[in-house]
Amino acid sequence: MSAEISPGTLVNNRYLIQKTLGRGGFGRTYLAFNNQRFNEPCVLKEFLPDTQSPSIIIKSKELFEREAKVLYQIKHQQIPQFLALLTHEDKLFIVQEYIDGRTYLQILDDRLSSTRKPFSEAEVRQWLLDMLPVLEYIHGCNIIHRDISLENVMLPNNQSQPVLIDFGVVKEKFTQIFSSSSSHSFKQGSVVGKIGYSPPEQLRLGHCFPSSDLYALAVSALILLTGKMPHLLIDDSLNWNWQSHVNVSSSLATILNKMLASVPAERYQSATEVIAKLENNQSYNSNVSQTVNDNNLKPKMSLGGIISSILPRRTQQNEQQNVGNENNFELLGQTLVSQNPQFVDYCKQQLASFIGPLASMVMEQTLQENPDITSKDFVEVLAQKIPDTQRAESFRNHIKFLKEYKTEQPQKLSQSVSSLTTTPAISHPDFLDYCRREFSSFVGPFASVVIRDTLDENPDLTPKQLVERLMTGIPNRKRAKEFQKRILKD
Repeated sequence: MSAEISPGTLVNNRYLIQKTLGRGGFGRTYLAFNNQRFNEPCVLKEFLPDTQSPSIIIKSKELFEREAKVLYQIKHQQIPQFLALLTHEDKLFIVQEYIDGRTYLQILDDRLSSTRKPFSEAEVRQWLLDMLPVLEYIHGCNIIHRDISLENVMLPNNQSQPVLIDFGVVKEKFTQIFSSSSSHSFKQGSVVGKIGYSPPEQLRLGHCFPSSDLYALAVSALILLTGKMPHLLIDDSLNWNWQSHVNVSSSLATILNKMLASVPAERYQSATEVIAKLENNQSYNSNVSQTVNDNNLKPKMSLGGIISSILPRRTQQNEQQNVGNENNFELLGQTLVSQNPQFVDYCKQQLASFIGPLASMVMEQTLQENPDITSKDFVEVLAQKIPDTQRAESFRNHIKFLKEYKTEQPQKLSQSVSSLTTTPAISHPDFLDYCRREFSSFVGPFASVVIRDTLDENPDLTPKQLVERLMTGIPNRKRAKEFQKRILKD
């Protein structure tokens, strides 16, 4: 990555850099003054490729010029105005209006520090009614944000309405450009978003719909209501369990839970629908004395597909045996599936993430028709049920991960990461397991899925590079640094 631009640097003979505003997985953001517009403040977003290839840089410019035309068309008072697309010394910049204010994550942190009280139901309802018209507008322009979070919603100083920043449409194009330069490019699409906020189809497959933005908006609302990050609002089965943390009206619970449905088709399909529901349910009691506990209102899963209601649940004894044993499943060709219930359960979860609610019926039917099927044949039969050949192969690879990286869980990492910087992370199973356990303490049960998918797409990542990739999925920057410090220690 190129050096940070120093304050006082003049970019394109026009933009005087004042300071660095932030750093992320896609580059750096600077505050600058436009000397051709009376020193008007603006934001310069520098996009930094992982390559010095001239051909890739040329391609990136072409694609960004095309994408800039889309951003240029956005005219909304709650979206920073797109000002320019430019290059300077082979660096690519997007210039946008500067919003002087605080993110809602900062506002929530300040509130919890001073009053220890998160946002009230009335405040969250109004926040949703302020944000949904913005989504209604961009979706009408055929633009999906892809990265809605409390970090990307700001409240400008001396204003009452939130502003949506950092459009994922640009970040997705950037990912496409530079992933295509690698021999291990994304198979299903460019994965953009934050772990915890983004829905299953976006994190696993790179697929985005208007309802994907509605899912992320609902997660943001939950954080405002509870004061807790997403991984603390999900149980061990990957079910949203937020209603045990806050008392809200049944009308709001119903709306949020539908927005959080695991399957895109089961959510509201437009912001307009959600607005109508919120406006039709204004008669609510913000001081509800009892949390809504109707199980039918709860979304089935937040990541990895749908939990089966057909296969029998594991007993409490089996659950205790399964804790921490995700990497201890054995995929031995001649082992009967009937003798390995842990493996069956894991296959069920994985298949559900590829074909949705049909997974349970497919699993049950396969086991009934082939009671003596081996593990190897079982995986192959399930893979054949996935229509798309690339996704079927991805399913096979997810299951193979269990065998290839099987290891006993160490109490601590036996080697320092400094000695593992030149070889791929996949060749160090003890490191992978250690990294998974540490990462899970930051993002919850998403950890294993994210690490596995990251390695599927980038098998040559070194341990250090893997940690840096995982950091981008932790919404809070301080916590991301803490995770890095825990792992990258000598």
